[in-house]
Amino acid sequence: MIRRFGTLLVSVSGLSGTTYPPGTTVSISGQGSAVDGFVNGDWLPLAWWEFSEGRTEGAVPEA
Repeated sequence: MIRRFGTLLVSVSGLSGTTYPPGTTVSISGQGSAVDGFVNGDWLPLAWWEFSEGRTEGAVPEA
């Protein structure tokens, strides 16, 4: 399975109670208007407007 990553656009609280600021990289699971995000194992329920999807694992950065 290809891992997808995104960047938070707004502050989001994880299940642990930690608040992650905009710009935090998250691992994304799922599709649709609500997905599961993870930061170091902490679960973040994300709505479509809270993150911007970016690269996938193993993607080669542009030069």
